[in-house]
Amino acid sequence: MKVLLVSANTLTEPYPVYPLGLDYVAAAITGRHEVRIADMNTLSGFDSLLDGRSSGIGWPDDLLAADVIGISLRNIDNTDTTDPKGFFNAHRELIKNIRSSSSALIVLGGSGFTIFPEEIMNALEADYGIIGEGERLSMLLDALENKEDASEISGVITSHRPKPVPLPWNRGFHRNFYNDPSRFAFYLKHGGMLNLQTKRGCKLNCIYCTYPHIEGSVQRLIDPAEVADTALQLQMAGAKYLFITDSTFNTDCVHTLNVAKAFIDAGVSIPWGAFFMPNKMPDDYFRNLRDAGLTHVEFGTESLSNPVLASYRKPYQRHHVFAAHQSAIDAGLHVAHYFLVGGPGENSDTLEETLSGISNLNKSVFFFFCGMRIYPYTKLYDIAVKEGQISRSQSILEPVFYQSPGIGTEQIIRMVKARAEGHPNWIIGSGGGETAGIVSRLHKRGHTGPLWEYLIQ
Repeated sequence: MKVLLVSANTLTEPYPVYPLGLDYVAAAITGRHEVRIADMNTLSGFDSLLDGRSSGIGWPDDLLAADVIGISLRNIDNTDTTDPKGFFNAHRELIKNIRSSSSALIVLGGSGFTIFPEEIMNALEADYGIIGEGERLSMLLDALENKEDASEISGVITSHRPKPVPLPWNRGFHRNFYNDPSRFAFYLKHGGMLNLQTKRGCKLNCIYCTYPHIEGSVQRLIDPAEVADTALQLQMAGAKYLFITDSTFNTDCVHTLNVAKAFIDAGVSIPWGAFFMPNKMPDDYFRNLRDAGLTHVEFGTESLSNPVLASYRKPYQRHHVFAAHQSAIDAGLHVAHYFLVGGPGENSDTLEETLSGISNLNKSVFFFFCGMRIYPYTKLYDIAVKEGQISRSQSILEPVFYQSPGIGTEQIIRMVKARAEGHPNWIIGSGGGETAGIVSRLHKRGHTGPLWEYLIQ
């Protein structure tokens, strides 16, 4: 069968993200099927997708040649209370245009879809959807070829037929990186960043997070040599910086150190960064990662108030944050902290404790998100239902944010903005157009990587 995989994501702030998930899906179906990938970030719109010469699809009949079109929905919205942006209408328009131009079966998937599968299936009127990891597309294609009932496949959903959340994919997962300049030139031009995974699944139990639902709560590690080989391929393709997309890189410190050693052994020489938990780590942990090329540490700190951290079910306390921060600074790394304020347990005193505590975090950038987006399949969802903030029958496809009984959203934003005044290294939300403009100018001057270190004071 001819299968076209489409990344629907067009979010480019603060920088565009390469759709590596489709590389994994393509690897699972290539061989028995003819696969092409189209990335809406690199195209100028639907007309470019329709024109195979512009899209790089390369089939004689372009879009019309596909038997199956798989569409990955990475984001539903930007989860930012201060500058909310939704993407669902754009997804709807894309699928409407595809329907008008192609008779192919439409299959939806991706992390955004997995959070709201029934609602999105019904709203977008797709033929099939895949909950969880996209490698299940291989099983769906087999069923379609054999004229079997695809709705019996774990994780495959059809319109108006709810399906339980499947167990994580257990048949192995491997990435096919296609060294095709038309696929990644856009990302090399806008920051030089490409990405990779070292594991799937998250064993943490944070109240607001969807990763355990999307990838499962059991960690599945990728062999360090395979990770390093992928990193080397990306480097040879022209990447100037790598970002590791694991939900939290250091949930298995032994594995991360083995990955670092594999990078050195393979000759990976470009800088890289990852998202870290600020908990207790082995001695010289960051120095060892630095020696393997780590340059940027992004801590998912969330709060500097112990009661709030406990409420969020974080496995660390305030003093762990300070120690992890100093360890990264002492290793000569660029450091950023992400704060998610306004969740259960937040009040003016706990927020002030966080804002005041930042004075202990030197040489850093701080990203503040003022409000928790409520997602299904999370503890926060159950809390919001119990408190009467939402009902179980209520749609939350359009963003609904948790309202702490102890402090209102407007007061939170006022307090954060007052403390951020005059400090360019304090970013509220995604930073909006101003931050995007700074990043764009630096990219045009040839700078690569995430670039937030230029804001450090």
